[in-house]
Amino acid sequence: MSPKQDRARSDVWLSRSQLRAWLAFMGVQQRLGYEMNRQLQADSELSLADYDVLNALSGVREERMQVGALAAQIGWERSRLSHHAKRMQSRGLVQCDLAASDRRATEIRLTPGGRRAIVHAAPGHVDLVRHMFFGGLPKELLAPLSEALEAIHEHIVQHGTLPAPAFEP
Repeated sequence: MSPKQDRARSDVWLSRSQLRAWLAFMGVQQRLGYEMNRQLQADSELSLADYDVLNALSGVREERMQVGALAAQIGWERSRLSHHAKRMQSRGLVQCDLAASDRRATEIRLTPGGRRAIVHAAPGHVDLVRHMFFGGLPKELLAPLSEALEAIHEHIVQHGTLPAPAFEP
């Protein structure tokens, strides 16, 4: 194999240190997602997807957002959010209406039932995150981890295909 072919082949794979970090991230993401979903369903009859939507809406003024803005905020495709919001609407958690500011756009609004659901779910969710995520993180690694994740997130926002969120928490 020529040096050029060898170099091209090595560009296909992650380096050992990159692979180690990537597999660690994937393991955390998958296991933590499972644990959060299980806890929310058991304690609050909400899915992690429900919580993501309710959390985003509860964090903005007037507790309402247009579908495109909300989808960008939580990292979903518009169609996924629209379908999920309809299911949440049938459970009384959100209301989907034409936006007052643009009658061509759909707006998702937190209902009183959705507000009660997020307020009820938040303490258990926070306890789980505190225990499962931060409980395994040495204190001296919190700041470097935060900086690394913020840098990665910013890079993804700048170079990804999903529109940038209009609101950063």
